Amino acid sequence: MSVSTEPIQLPSPAEPSTRRRLPRGLRRPGTIVAGAWLVLVVLASATARWWTPFPAEHQDLGQVLGGPTARHLLGTDELGRDIFSRLVAGGWISIGPALLAVAVAFGVGVPMALLAAEHGRRAEWSCSRVAELLLALPTTVILLAFVGSVGVHVWAIMAVLGLLLSAPVYRILLALAQSLRTRLYVDAAKVNGVGSLQVNLRHVLPGLATTIAVQAAQLFALGILIEAGLAFMGYGPAVPTPSWGGLIGDAQQHIYDDPWMMVPTGVVLALTVIAANQIADSLAGERERTAPVRKPARRSGRFVPTAVRPSAVVTSDALLEVRDLHVGVDDGPELVSGVSVRIRPGTVLGLVGESGCGKTMTARSLLGLLPDGVAVTEGSIHFGGRDLVGLTERELQAVRGREIAMISQEPMVALDPMFSVGYQLTRPIRRFRGVGRREARRTALDLLAQVGIVDPQRVLRSHPHELSGGMAQRVCIALALTGSPKLLIADEPTTALDVTVQAEILSLLRSLVRTSGLSVVLVSHDLGVVADLCDDIAVMYAGQVVESGTVTAVLDDAAHPYTGALLSANPHIPQGEEVPDRLPSIRGTVPAPEHWPDGCRFAQRCALATARCHEPIEAAPAHRDGTVRCIHPLSTATTVAPSEPGAAR
Repeated sequence: MSVSTEPIQLPSPAEPSTRRRLPRGLRRPGTIVAGAWLVLVVLASATARWWTPFPAEHQDLGQVLGGPTARHLLGTDELGRDIFSRLVAGGWISIGPALLAVAVAFGVGVPMALLAAEHGRRAEWSCSRVAELLLALPTTVILLAFVGSVGVHVWAIMAVLGLLLSAPVYRILLALAQSLRTRLYVDAAKVNGVGSLQVNLRHVLPGLATTIAVQAAQLFALGILIEAGLAFMGYGPAVPTPSWGGLIGDAQQHIYDDPWMMVPTGVVLALTVIAANQIADSLAGERERTAPVRKPARRSGRFVPTAVRPSAVVTSDALLEVRDLHVGVDDGPELVSGVSVRIRPGTVLGLVGESGCGKTMTARSLLGLLPDGVAVTEGSIHFGGRDLVGLTERELQAVRGREIAMISQEPMVALDPMFSVGYQLTRPIRRFRGVGRREARRTALDLLAQVGIVDPQRVLRSHPHELSGGMAQRVCIALALTGSPKLLIADEPTTALDVTVQAEILSLLRSLVRTSGLSVVLVSHDLGVVADLCDDIAVMYAGQVVESGTVTAVLDDAAHPYTGALLSANPHIPQGEEVPDRLPSIRGTVPAPEHWPDGCRFAQRCALATARCHEPIEAAPAHRDGTVRCIHPLSTATTVAPSEPGAAR
């Protein structure tokens, strides 16, 4: 099946809407009223001096404790001051410091959460200890102690409150930021050379926006109440400057003489707090409806250079050569042990094996995209005349996207839902190729056409949710090609697609290899895909390469019993062969890393195993340029492990 780039006639799809609408929760009548009230209160209090009927300090001793009249809409206080004017003017004294507290809380809490999520366990430990210290401090006692030390300075007091509130903000945002950094579109941004700051600003922070808005609305209401409480106790602005808490304190002193004094300020304060919480509730409901939070997992992408051994001489004809690669968990077991593979220019290397054998971990180590706490501990990864092991994050950014790119098995997750396809394509094009917006757009259209999209103009304007799975995977391939890389890592690129689309994507990859000289590392469970697309193959089991060589040599004359068992369990029956009543399967399961034996790791599942198999086994030459890690190769014994009912493949 070929991939066409010629325009064909299709039914006109609906154009993606460029009009952004408010979230459904913010379009509810109650939320609209709450928002209008908050806007009215903020604007009225901020401009009070220019439109209120009386100055806030103006006294009319002939109208002491008067009720509402045409001249004094809400009455007067004990000194004949207009309650309406003081209520409006005092609003900013309560609202302004509350906004300052919110700004300080998020100005400290958000960077801490982003820092801890990005840099892993050590940064998280440090930031979490600071947050726990702030949480342990009694807020009221700290605020009163601050007042006793520096005096009554409302803005300074609320800044201290914001610092104390930054701890719960950090705790709430940390888990979400860690979850967002596990998304494939964040890894795709890293692969495309996006720096740490830009990853946070473009991909992580937008995902935190709704949670930040919810917490900001709640903290705003809390800040108003705390400021009012402090002013009520006498720790507010100096007399005669009004504030809502001070007005309530004045009304409390005359509760029996004039109960009405308590009503205007109490109602306005209550309505403002209720409105802020209504906004928060609406935003929280919208967040739960559209973006459930997934279980967080911490990530980092660093090598550990101090434990790396000197590498051997690199084969001259290899584009990339991995020698004796070991990947392990901090204070834990190894996940990849002694992997050695070689990728020739313009060829496709297939990594195959059961789940849990280390294929993806090996592939991701080539780009330094390993989970937090996991690192390359030994070996070398030579590419372009340098060893990638031990490079800093900044040095790896120069490799990602420009020289080595990656596509994943879930295209809809690999694309950022916040941005259009055009934005996600043109940004790396401008970064990698140093061109302007118009040239970047033309290049993006060319790339979309190159990957077989027949309507690139429409796709460029679309968002990821408006694309099918196959089209999204084509966009991901185009995204990987923006930096003109020499090597493409394809981590099961067809797993999430239907059979027809799988064939189209494989045909596209084959065409790219043939026309552009691109090399590919293909991670797959499907031996049929590997046989169709790959030139070389490396069969992995329990973190080791147990057999390698050309696809023809390995699949036609498997030497390792595990490879033979995989081929026997392959559900693709060649045409003309008899279909068996039951497919063979491999007994047992892949052992967990902490239970890997010293000898052959397949011995417990192999019918050919002997006592010698429980001793360390080195890889031996096989298939001319390949290897096999077995002392009973199938070239001398052809029996594979018998199947058992219900055994896992």
